[in-house]
Amino acid sequence: MTGLIHLYTGEGKGKTTAALGLALRAAGRGRRVLIVQFLKGHDSGELHTLSLLPTVTVHRLSHDYGFVRSMTNADLEAVRQEHDAMIAQAADALAKGEYDLVVLDEIAAAVSHGLIDTGHLLSLLDHKPEAVEIVMTGRDAREALVNRADYITEMRKIRHPFDQGVPAREGIEW
Repeated sequence: MTGLIHLYTGEGKGKTTAALGLALRAAGRGRRVLIVQFLKGHDSGELHTLSLLPTVTVHRLSHDYGFVRSMTNADLEAVRQEHDAMIAQAADALAKGEYDLVVLDEIAAAVSHGLIDTGHLLSLLDHKPEAVEIVMTGRDAREALVNRADYITEMRKIRHPFDQGVPAREGIEW
C-alpha cells in the first residue's frame, strides 16, 4: 500500500476531529498510529480514549502555553524548541518503521506562526517511508504543505457558536 499525505485545513471546526477519526479507523485495523499535537498542551477528551488504544501513541507539548497571541517571547521560544524536538522524534520513529499512520495535528498553524523549523518538517514529508500515511491539520496552510498533500480538505466556517459568545465546551471542542 502506498501511503499518502492528507491536509485538513480551513477556518471551520472539524480538522482535528477528522484526523482523529482516521486514526481511530487505522487503529481499529491494527495499524500503529502516532499523533503529534502541536500548539496543544491542555487536557482534551480524546486523550482519555486514545490512551486506552494499544497501537496509538500521542506526543504533545509539556504543558499548556495558552494561545499564541498571549504567549511571552520566552513561551514562544520554549514552544519552538518543543515543536522541533517533536518533529525530530517523529522523523526518527518513521525512519525506524514504528508507525503506519502519523497525524501532525495543528502543524499548519505551527508553521504559519513560525513555531517550527519548516525545513525539518518538509524533510520529514519528503522522506517518509512509502507505506506511511501522514495527516496534517491546521489553519493557514502554507503553499509548501499544500504542494505536498495528496488529499486536501478545507473546513469552511459558515456559523460557529463562539461568534455568539459561546465558549468552547468540554467534550465537544475539547
